[in-house]
Amino acid sequence: MAQTDVLLTQQPAPQTVPPCALPPKEYEVACNTGVHTSSGLATTGFRTAKYLADEWFQNCYARYHQALADRDTSERQRHESRQLAAETEALAERTQQDSTRRLGERLQDAHCWKSELQQEVDALAAETDLLQAQKQRLECALDATSLPFSMASDQLQCCERRQHPDLVRDHVEMELLKEAELIRNIQQLLKRTILQAVDQTRLNREHKETCERDWSDKVEAYNIDETCCGYHSQSTEVQLHPHSAAFEESASTPETWAHFTRDNLLRAERERQASANLRTLIDAILRDTAEDLRLQCDAVNLAFASRCEELEDARQKLQYHLQKTLREITDQEQQAAALKQAIKDKEAPLRVAQSRLYQRSQRPNVELCRDAAQLRLLSEVEELNLSLSLLREKLQEAQQALHNLEDTRMCLEKDIAVKTNSLFVDRRKCMAHRTRYPTVLQLAGFQ
Repeated sequence: MAQTDVLLTQQPAPQTVPPCALPPKEYEVACNTGVHTSSGLATTGFRTAKYLADEWFQNCYARYHQALADRDTSERQRHESRQLAAETEALAERTQQDSTRRLGERLQDAHCWKSELQQEVDALAAETDLLQAQKQRLECALDATSLPFSMASDQLQCCERRQHPDLVRDHVEMELLKEAELIRNIQQLLKRTILQAVDQTRLNREHKETCERDWSDKVEAYNIDETCCGYHSQSTEVQLHPHSAAFEESASTPETWAHFTRDNLLRAERERQASANLRTLIDAILRDTAEDLRLQCDAVNLAFASRCEELEDARQKLQYHLQKTLREITDQEQQAAALKQAIKDKEAPLRVAQSRLYQRSQRPNVELCRDAAQLRLLSEVEELNLSLSLLREKLQEAQQALHNLEDTRMCLEKDIAVKTNSLFVDRRKCMAHRTRYPTVLQLAGFQ
């Protein structure tokens, strides 16, 4: 028996020891005794002796009274059940009617809030479109300021290309510097205003999306409540939902529900009013900046015109003095030639007098006398030398005057060339370029 109880899972190894019978195993059986054992349960509650006749009658009477009491209790319970069913039916009908009425009131409230949200969404969309149009004007105005700024910068560089002595910080340069500074300030103002418009547009769209989400939630809730309002006891699409009556901790109260939508509307209206104020501010900024730029442009043009008149007047005066100087140079050259001729004419008498003195110095012995003729020859040579010295001095002065006149002529011609160059820069380079200055409509962003 012991060998048949073994489960073979693999081929047994060959036996080297001859099999023999195993000794039997002894088992100990526990006795069914103790408090928690099942010993004697089959006979528990039964008496070993017979009942008495009185006990038998008492048992029957007890069964009679128990049956009567159970019937009374059942009859009373049936009456109470019918009454409770009628009361609960009436209560359910009243409760359903009250719920339907309250659902109708809720539908009216939701419809009112939904209409206000729809109006606010439409108003925000229209306001955002108007703000975008103003932002487009700002960008056009900012683009329009690039041409005046390049004009002012180029004209300042042109002023730097003036030659001496016209390289001065005149009224034109001061007005151009003021124009360049004004344009830079206006560009910074327009850029800041564009950023404000972008931020306000973002806020408008955020509040519009908030109102749209609220409106969408209310539309969904309105449709649900409208469906619920159409339910009644004879509806076929209703069914039991045991856990639907559980209180949601995240559910809002009527006060918080109305407060949430009211806050959304107030915030949206506040941002819409801020957007309208920003549009008014943008319009004023564009109008003022366009007027300021045009006024400064007129001031620069007036300064250029005045400077050109001054340059033209100075050039004409320089040309007048140049003509006078040229005539004086001609006269001075003739005078220098006359002085040279006079000096040349004095050389022959000087040679004669000096030759006489030299020949008379060859007289022998006592004949070498300082007579009247000798004294006169000496005075004649002295007079001729003095005349030549005076003539040479005058010739040197005439040559110096002629040199000064030539220097003056060169300076006058250079100044005339400088004035001509300045007039060319101011008239042909600057004033002609300023005719392309943007108009007021372009600076205001309308074009």
